[in-house]
Amino acid sequence: MLKVTWRGVVEHPVRFAMSLLAVVLGVAFVTGTFALRTVLADTFHDIVGSSMAADAYVRGPELGDGASSGPVPGTAARAAVPLALADDAAAAPGVSVALPDVQGDVVLVGADGTAVATTGAPSLGLSADPRDPLVQVGAGRLPQGPDEVIVETSGLDRAGLAVGDTTRVVAGGELHDVTVVGEMRFGAPVSGAVIVGFEPDTARDLFAPDATVGAVAVHGEPGISEEALADAVRAHLAAAGGAGDVEVATGADVRAEATRAVDEQVGFIGAFLLAFALVALFVGGFIIANTFAMSVRQRLREIAVMRALGASPVQVFGSVVGQAAIVGLVGSVLGAVAGAGLVQVLRRVLVGIGMELGGSVPVTTGVVVLALVTGVGVSVLAAAVPARRAAKIPPLDAMTDHAGRSERPLRLRAALGGALSALGVAGLAAAPHLRVGETVLGVSAGALLVGVLVLGPVLVAPVARALAWPFVRAGRPVVALARENVARAPRRAAATTSALVVGMALVGAAATVAASTQASLAAVVEDSVRTDLVVSGAQGVVPTGAATAAGQVDGVAASVPLIVGPVLVSSDADADADADAGAGPRYTELVTADRLFDRLMAAEPVAGDLTATDRGQALVSEAAAQEHGWQLGSTLTFRAVAPSADGTTATRSVPVGGIYPTCGLGAEVVVDGDVFDDVVPGQAQYVNMLFVTVAPGADVADVRAGLVDAVRPYLVASVQDKDDLAADLARQVDQVLAVLYALLALSVVIAVLGIVNTLALSVMERTREIGLQRAVGLSRLQLAGTTVVESVLTTVLGTVVGLGVGVGAAAATRYVFEDEGMTELVVPAGQVGVMLAVAALVGVLAALWPAVRAARLPVLRSVRVE
Repeated sequence: MLKVTWRGVVEHPVRFAMSLLAVVLGVAFVTGTFALRTVLADTFHDIVGSSMAADAYVRGPELGDGASSGPVPGTAARAAVPLALADDAAAAPGVSVALPDVQGDVVLVGADGTAVATTGAPSLGLSADPRDPLVQVGAGRLPQGPDEVIVETSGLDRAGLAVGDTTRVVAGGELHDVTVVGEMRFGAPVSGAVIVGFEPDTARDLFAPDATVGAVAVHGEPGISEEALADAVRAHLAAAGGAGDVEVATGADVRAEATRAVDEQVGFIGAFLLAFALVALFVGGFIIANTFAMSVRQRLREIAVMRALGASPVQVFGSVVGQAAIVGLVGSVLGAVAGAGLVQVLRRVLVGIGMELGGSVPVTTGVVVLALVTGVGVSVLAAAVPARRAAKIPPLDAMTDHAGRSERPLRLRAALGGALSALGVAGLAAAPHLRVGETVLGVSAGALLVGVLVLGPVLVAPVARALAWPFVRAGRPVVALARENVARAPRRAAATTSALVVGMALVGAAATVAASTQASLAAVVEDSVRTDLVVSGAQGVVPTGAATAAGQVDGVAASVPLIVGPVLVSSDADADADADAGAGPRYTELVTADRLFDRLMAAEPVAGDLTATDRGQALVSEAAAQEHGWQLGSTLTFRAVAPSADGTTATRSVPVGGIYPTCGLGAEVVVDGDVFDDVVPGQAQYVNMLFVTVAPGADVADVRAGLVDAVRPYLVASVQDKDDLAADLARQVDQVLAVLYALLALSVVIAVLGIVNTLALSVMERTREIGLQRAVGLSRLQLAGTTVVESVLTTVLGTVVGLGVGVGAAAATRYVFEDEGMTELVVPAGQVGVMLAVAALVGVLAALWPAVRAARLPVLRSVRVE
């Protein structure tokens, strides 16, 4: 039986080619995902080891719930510590040097006069202290004055600068002319970051004006262990009375925390990519199942002969499954190689955009085993049902002319598919009214998709006839013939389109959610923003110098900054919570702006008065009030996230005077300037946005041109009107959508391969029928046209059903997330039309080879085929 199994694959390479290609693509994506995850993890582990090489760290306590990430994304955010702790720690026994972690955001201007862009990595300025053993000078020297900098190697290359060049930087919110006096090197790739070093006193003035820093790095003398050093520093700070609310951790502990956080972040990326890889494999499973189902139908007489010669049902089953295993094995090996190649290509692309990755592409035993298990497992599972059907066919039945051509009634599939679909629709309708609406939405969408897939054979005939009806009415016999070819084999057509249904359902859902999100954001901007112009900055920060310059432009009547800063907040409602449940101060971003809901943004109060900040009260968002149990009259207590230079921690308690609707502000709490300044130190404050009102009689276009000139030197600030702001938000959504489309494209490509495969196998299966059609007068062109129309009907059918499911499920999303700001439902008719047109074009392209193959079949030889 092994020889028979092997010969069945070798003698019919065309039959299994597309199944093999589907396995290769799916396995390549899976193994590539795991390999990329390993490369990313190795790269960031090297960065952690190189940038956190101190023996001990003096750092603040963890901030409350809701705090954003610490120095490494995913690590706990911590309070700052006084700068003076560096001197205190340096006096501890066994300490070689204690250095404050002085760093902040910076913008480096390249040789072309523009900001050096990053690929999402930070652009950091730091203290280039000659005592720091981590700072390595590759060329030139360390900066020695306020107008000198040293730049890390990759950032220097991307900037087009060299040692000795003059340029500008934006640091501390101001523009500075500087000279590059050196090239700085690290022990690992910085993965796209731009790092600029300043003379230590200059760095403190720029990034630690309040005399607080993120941590103090302590390096020990030779021979002392990290644990002993940490104990010595801890004891010395306690004896000196400078320990306060800080902790001393060993370098190994800090690096372990950072490494765990990196692994979690990389794991999330890997899981995200793996989900799409599994979708691709799932789609590929339909192709494999369809291929073997058609193969079994074509080999019925062969199977009958095998049974007549003594082969048992188990052996027949094993023969078919064995062929699938061979396809899976070969595809897995090729897929593993393709996956490694895919990661190499991605590495080159990332290097080209400035993000260098370390390590090598791992082709380990684990990766190879994963590829084999994935490819062979999917292939065998997909072929199991056709194999079981082959094993159950009696030998005498298999020898008849109509063997295998009669299909079981579709009543059971209709009932099961209809029930699942109805359950999914009911769940989508109920989701907006349930507390667990998001969960119900996901489960119901999945049930609807599975129900439609089960219902597929029932839908094929009516949908195909509906799509072909206009052309049949126009008297196109080729269309009628193709329609009947699709309708008379509903199971085969449904299996062919199932892969496309899955891919297009995901595409349709993503497009509808994106269009609805964009429309909702545009509506928020149009309805909420009252000023003529807005100045915004990269990554949500407008340099203070740009804000000052904008206010001095002719024609500007008012320039009001929206200022944001971190704070810990608790309320009297927390006192009622169970202490064991972890209730306590929460980290949040506090907002202040002069008359925010009067002059700047339009909003109707949910409760209370939106001018309550004028009386020293707080305003809270509706979403935050519901989440935290805040209501009118609740007392909020704000506490600074870090002590001041004198060691005291500022606090302030204010009542809630108003609740505003959840809108594009993106903030939980708004207070007046006095409260804000009391609990948010100046170093932590930043301008998120600048609202500009044009003076009466002034031309808006002229004022805008003046603002553009004023903020141009700061590079990261831009001037926008309402339309520009809405378009900018829409572009951010488009970027996410582009990533989803790129990942979903693989499943659609595999689905198209399935259509090509089915058509080619269908031509082989209908060889005698094609010969008879030619014999009674059907021309080669008409025959090829029938194959093309059949392909177009198949692709458009799958696209229509898939888009219908995806758009329908996405429509419920708008109502589930209405409280989060999704107020509009938009079905992207233009994109849907383009997808249908592309589906028709793909159908034509997919049919070219099968159509030519069908047209070239010899008539007399085809008629004699049994």
